[in-house]
Amino acid sequence: MDKLISFIKKNKQFTVFLLMAIGLILVAILAPVICPADPYKSVLTDALQPPGAEHWFGTDKLGRDLFTRVIYGSRVSLASSLILVSVILVVGSLLGVIAGYFGGVVDAVIMRISDMMISFPGMVLAIAVAGILGASVKNAIIAIAIVSWTKYARMARSLVLKIRHTDYIAAAVVTGSKVPYILWKYMVPNILPTMVITAATDIGTMILELAGLSFLGFGAQPPTPEWGLMLNDGRAYMQHAPWLMLFPGLAIFVTVVIFNLLGDSLRDVLDVRDE
Repeated sequence: MDKLISFIKKNKQFTVFLLMAIGLILVAILAPVICPADPYKSVLTDALQPPGAEHWFGTDKLGRDLFTRVIYGSRVSLASSLILVSVILVVGSLLGVIAGYFGGVVDAVIMRISDMMISFPGMVLAIAVAGILGASVKNAIIAIAIVSWTKYARMARSLVLKIRHTDYIAAAVVTGSKVPYILWKYMVPNILPTMVITAATDIGTMILELAGLSFLGFGAQPPTPEWGLMLNDGRAYMQHAPWLMLFPGLAIFVTVVIFNLLGDSLRDVLDVRDE
């Protein structure tokens, strides 16, 4: 307990943003408790009602409660972004470690594929992939993962190259340690702090990219309560019912800011520096 209190006092900023991020996740998990109303229920007689006592965020064109849909939208946006970040973190780091440790043809193949992916504008390529796969949240995650793993692979490779020829790695090889053991015991722990910091900072970026695909029609589809899709739905009513874009936009803004600041604070806590 004393260690926890000492950690909190030493890392106040990180603690604040961590609690805020946990709060967002709890809101998503407890959405049915917070909002007992059905986010899919339409009441056409209540269409485009402004914010008030009955509907805190107003209603959309189908008379659905916007507050309920924004809260439920956190489930889709947060879950999909966390899954996406986890996928690109694991896949990119694994390929980067393999490329950096083995070198040669393996390194050349992985890095050339990475170079090929980087040569295309990321969002344009993601739109193309999502268009081929079909519009859905799952395919949006796959599309962005295909174009986003390269950063993690190149970063992991550069970190592995720094320690690949150190004495303790050579000693592990001489003593007969197997390659999987060396990778797990020595390589992964050395690259993990930097990779985790990058992943934490990228959560906000992934939320924006997923919302962008949904806004363009390549992600979540109606009637799914998803922030990017809600922005697109409210675009036609921006002058007459600005709350349709205001509240989903604020939800995206607040969430992205919290996770970006959490990533920056995590960097200070782990104190990752180039040697």
